[in-house]
Amino acid sequence: KPPAMVVHPGKGHWSGTLTAALQHHFDQLSSLGGPTRPGIVHRLDRDTSGVILVAKTDAAHAALAERFAARTVEKAYAAIVAGMVERDADVVGLPIGPHPYQREKMAVRRDDPDSRPARTFYEVAERFAGFTLVRVFPKTGRTHQIRVHLTAVGYPVLCDRLYGGRARIARGELTGDASDESIVLERQALHAARIKIRHPGRDEELEIKAPLPADLERVLTILRDLS
Repeated sequence: KPPAMVVHPGKGHWSGTLTAALQHHFDQLSSLGGPTRPGIVHRLDRDTSGVILVAKTDAAHAALAERFAARTVEKAYAAIVAGMVERDADVVGLPIGPHPYQREKMAVRRDDPDSRPARTFYEVAERFAGFTLVRVFPKTGRTHQIRVHLTAVGYPVLCDRLYGGRARIARGELTGDASDESIVLERQALHAARIKIRHPGRDEELEIKAPLPADLERVLTILRDLS
């Protein structure tokens, strides 16, 4: 899925969705998600790019949903975060629930009855001056989990409007040249890089990968050139 594409129709997003594109390309999609979510087994946030699984039949959808519920699906994300992550690897196990004041946000809620356990493992891939590329492996699937957990430990995803407080970054902010105001990224730097799952119809493991999109590669190229 490219960035800036909503998975299914919703308030303010009635066209240009992933489900509309799927219905255009495929004669059959599963119906278990309801009429507005044909084929959709799980979701990605609008501005998160990468791998997303789609079921063409109800039987495949049910089998895939069972694997997600049993947490046997291995998901790996790439994220560029603000700050230099100190630990080479760590686990965040903070519970997540609805934000008390902002409806569109989630938050770490330790004593709230509506919060749910959440667990995220991350490891450092590359460090730069003021930024870090991390690989992230969510062990649960809470809404906005990676974004909430990384923010909670002090390393918000770059250009995360909801949790990082900004939606874009200029080249000069990466290089230290205040005169260069050309925008290099306008969405959260989060990418679903890989999913590993057992095929719902055949007894074999599937590993599906999505290469980093051009906007995230552009940011990394700038940062690497400065190293």
